[in-house]
Amino acid sequence: MAKTVMITGAGSGFGRGAAVALAARGHDVIATTETEEQAAALRSEVPQLTVEKLDITTDDVHKASRWDVDVLIDNAGAGQTGPLADVPLDRVRRLFEVNVFGTLAVTQAALPRMVARGSGRIIIMSSIAGVLSGPAFGPYSMTKHALEAMGKALRAELAPQGIDVTLINPGPFLTGFNDRMADSMWEWFGEGSLNAPATPLFESMRRFVTEGQRDPAEVVSRLVELTEAETTEENNFVPPELRELAGA
Repeated sequence: MAKTVMITGAGSGFGRGAAVALAARGHDVIATTETEEQAAALRSEVPQLTVEKLDITTDDVHKASRWDVDVLIDNAGAGQTGPLADVPLDRVRRLFEVNVFGTLAVTQAALPRMVARGSGRIIIMSSIAGVLSGPAFGPYSMTKHALEAMGKALRAELAPQGIDVTLINPGPFLTGFNDRMADSMWEWFGEGSLNAPATPLFESMRRFVTEGQRDPAEVVSRLVELTEAETTEENNFVPPELRELAGA
């Protein structure tokens, strides 16, 4: 059965891939993007999509209340690396604004129609970083750990309303996101880092997450499966063997 699916952060990466794949399978996809430039490009490239500019950190989130969606894919997110002992707090706050508060805001906006209907699904883009943490990736992991808490609470709270909430936890995939996030540390980290100047350690962590990245099609395929599934598990690791690494 065709569903109406809203996807945030559909201008690139997993979100764009899922929007295209779901539309190809006959679903009615509302693909939302952070900027109007991304929206214009997506409209011209994939005309079968309904495309809207929706920055989840602004009043744009209210647009989500207009659409009666069966499935919300909370995919929009940002990345930031660097030692927690030195990372500028404004960067950490911005990360939480996007990954946590923005995700919760758009979810709250989309929920009333689901609750009124008594059915729906919310798929939250977490990460292996949502269950593990390590040097340099503390800022990002903090936000993804918060999303894990949010998703688990919502799953329990909304199940009696007929709404299913699930989390997807990818490892490193070649969308460009990991490379940009790994490089974000070097925009400020260096001579001014007084508390955690272990530069070789952080350089090795960059290599760890950027070398040998996997095909994003794996995550897109899992998002399609979760959209169409009758039921879901709480966490969905991609690839599945990450579950053992996470101790889940």
